[in-house]
Amino acid sequence: MKRFKLLILALPFLSLSACDNNGDEPEEPKNTRPRTLEEYNLTTDGLKDYFTADDFFDIGVAIEPASVDNQVEANLMKRHFSSITAENAMKWSSLQPTEGTFRFTNADKIVNFASNNGMKMRGHTLVWHSQCPDWVFQDNGAVASKELVLERMRTHITEVMTRYKGKVDTWDVVNEAIDDGSNTYRSSKWYGICGEDFIFEAFRTARQVDPDAKLFYNDYSATNPTKREKIYTLLSRLKAEGLVDGMGLQGHWNIDAPASETIIEAFNRYASLGIKLHITELDVSVYPSNSDPQTDYNTQVELRLKTSYARFFNLFRLHKDKITNVTFWGLADQHSWLNGWPVAGRNNYPLLFDRQYNPKAAYFSVINF
Repeated sequence: MKRFKLLILALPFLSLSACDNNGDEPEEPKNTRPRTLEEYNLTTDGLKDYFTADDFFDIGVAIEPASVDNQVEANLMKRHFSSITAENAMKWSSLQPTEGTFRFTNADKIVNFASNNGMKMRGHTLVWHSQCPDWVFQDNGAVASKELVLERMRTHITEVMTRYKGKVDTWDVVNEAIDDGSNTYRSSKWYGICGEDFIFEAFRTARQVDPDAKLFYNDYSATNPTKREKIYTLLSRLKAEGLVDGMGLQGHWNIDAPASETIIEAFNRYASLGIKLHITELDVSVYPSNSDPQTDYNTQVELRLKTSYARFFNLFRLHKDKITNVTFWGLADQHSWLNGWPVAGRNNYPLLFDRQYNPKAAYFSVINF
């Protein structure tokens, strides 16, 4: 008899527990995102599904034209990325190696791939001190005049942006013009001939050619406080003329640096100008020092890379109101420019996918939040 009473008393409690959501929809299921390679292979979801533009930011990747023709790499891009950047195919030396002769085949291949797969396209880069042919700065064997150099620059920007108008929504207009040391501007041929005018004229031309495109200034070490303030001053002047829409922070970072506080300060400083931020060239070197010797991708290295990526993406998510794009500089480890640089022959492992295109531990730390 006592056993029967206990059962009767328990029934109302069970009934209330089953209905304590007051008729609302069932609770959200626990996170079912993959945490292992086996689980990853059972789904077709990718980075772009976990980081949508509406909830977070676009996820991009920088590629070479050959990746479009490689079916494995093309499938990997289509699974994971909502944005594409041409790693080299849109740089001046690739597009106009000799004056008046434009070669768009490789850039077209990347742009068409992005367009055909519903991906956004970032243009990189219109004006840069590197990978720019010597003829731009010469005139019959002598140094070209400022007027001639600026005219050539305007012509190049106009030709390129006109071709891709409506297909490229964002441009890195000027790349790496700020000095790493005590000077304000990098001592480049552009600056030596034109002074700072080349920067402002580049943005003015870009704005005129395609008023709908988002115009960015792009640079590395952009979280360094000293360099940050020089970049901030340049951006504030460009912003005052209505010439800039965003700041591209090259995320060429490593497993130890930069510190979270330094990154946050940079995010807040640039965003205070009312512009958007892109992490444009993200890779995380497993070597804290440029002189570190070759290491294997062992368990310890894997854990440190995983921890670093988790930290960086936590910061990106926390500042999703400021950031509209995060782009990896390379599809998989074998495509990283850090292989052999700055130490010849040294392999690096700075991306989320290994040389067999499999996701690494760092990938799972990025998507599971």
